[in-house]
Amino acid sequence: MDNFYGVLKNCIADHQPNFGDGESVLTLLYEAYSECNRLDDDQIKADFEELYRCMNGMTLKEMDRVIYTVCTLCRHHEKTGFIEGIRIGMRLSDELK
Repeated sequence: MDNFYGVLKNCIADHQPNFGDGESVLTLLYEAYSECNRLDDDQIKADFEELYRCMNGMTLKEMDRVIYTVCTLCRHHEKTGFIEGIRIGMRLSDELK
């Protein structure tokens, strides 16, 4: 927990949050969480190996374009899932009270 708190504190210091939009605190939580919890499991590694096999014959520039798009999509998906999970958890907490 101390590690998570330290990363979150550094993230806040480096990127001053905009508390007016209601999303910045969740975004900061996600950034700190993802720094502390890398998700490079065996399935993800196997999926990327398959992606590289499918790109066989492409130029490096073409491969970079595909990989950049895939990684961006994955990051947005992961971030959305994290934020929605926090929202659902908070709603559940409210309902249980």
